[in-house]
Amino acid sequence: MRLIFLGPPGAGKGTQAQRLAERYSLVKISTGDILREAVSRKTPLGLQAKSFMDKGGLVPDDVMIGLIRERLKNLDSDSGYVLDGFPRTLPQAQALSKILEDQKAPIDRVISFEVPKRDLVRRLTGRRSCNLCKRVYHLDFNASKQANRCDMCDGVLVQREDDREETVRNRLKVYEKETAPLLKYYDKKKILSRIDGAGSIDAVFDRLQKVLNSNNLQ
Repeated sequence: MRLIFLGPPGAGKGTQAQRLAERYSLVKISTGDILREAVSRKTPLGLQAKSFMDKGGLVPDDVMIGLIRERLKNLDSDSGYVLDGFPRTLPQAQALSKILEDQKAPIDRVISFEVPKRDLVRRLTGRRSCNLCKRVYHLDFNASKQANRCDMCDGVLVQREDDREETVRNRLKVYEKETAPLLKYYDKKKILSRIDGAGSIDAVFDRLQKVLNSNNLQ
């Protein structure tokens, strides 16, 4: 299986990608993992990416595409992969298609996890992180036993800046603007499936497996 998972912040695509990868021995490839690996290995592209990251800037498309190309050449599993968080823009999607065309290994399915905006805002703004051990909680779904205190180390639970409501709504707006062309692009290729991302992790995973089964990908 060669899959792409799309979804707004808070849609749970990373959780589902990890679960699917473990179930079927796939490689989970996320942009964050690729960047950290390339930077730690001090590859030419990794050092180039680090120069932007150190300044707080976004890594340009050409650098990110180069990192993806390197990673796909060095897969550590023959059974396939899940791309989580890439592509994010239409130029990235077009470049990825060219890379995979050259490798004669096209994407089998693109899964879009769709969750109502009000639920996404609730999921993201309710997150709290321990200021010491960095353990993550949620006010509604995974609350600590003692209010505003970590169960593990008694550190103070804080809200990240990018989880504040105004920031969250802006992140969702940016995602909608960037991703709409992506969905049209993959829909035109007839490899897009939309999944209801609301509900429990198990419920969403069941929906995911049904889509994969219906497309003979298991």
